[in-house]
Amino acid sequence: MFTYKIDSEVSLALPRPKIDAAPLFQIIKESHEELQVWLPWVPSLKSIEDEETFLSGVLKNFGNERSLNTVILYRDTPVGMISFNKFNTTNQCADIGYWLGTKHVGNGIVHRAVAGMCTIGFTDYDIHKIEIHAAVENVRSNQVAKKAGFHLDGLLRANELLADGFHDENVWSLLKEEWEKH
Repeated sequence: MFTYKIDSEVSLALPRPKIDAAPLFQIIKESHEELQVWLPWVPSLKSIEDEETFLSGVLKNFGNERSLNTVILYRDTPVGMISFNKFNTTNQCADIGYWLGTKHVGNGIVHRAVAGMCTIGFTDYDIHKIEIHAAVENVRSNQVAKKAGFHLDGLLRANELLADGFHDENVWSLLKEEWEKH
């Protein structure tokens, strides 16, 4: 397994579709009510095979340098995912997306995973700016961005389509030079 160790508890790993699909699907199933509010793709994920197909696709995107999706491991067990959803090579930036199983919320896992992705992005990919987009009402995601030292750039009106309609979206960013100072 190709992993990036953040600390003694949290690591990021490239997904292994045949191995990781079942545990990730189970986490999504257990956390369905909480995740579907913020992630429009959750209701369409119906089987382990759907998750395996998704993981295979993200590995292809990784190979084509379009995105980087990783499994979040907490004490060597999959608990969610975090990604650079897409790389904007023209502007040397990327946006981070993440989800975490409900029973693991409150352990600082996503905050540490975001910090790890920032290190990877700024050092390995030479990114200039990393963004996090979060619906205004998504208090936890906005707190993650704030705690990770991201700057609130502004609000995009009706920019995020969720299950119940369009929501205003906060845009947070962290510049490489800001990250280097910390």
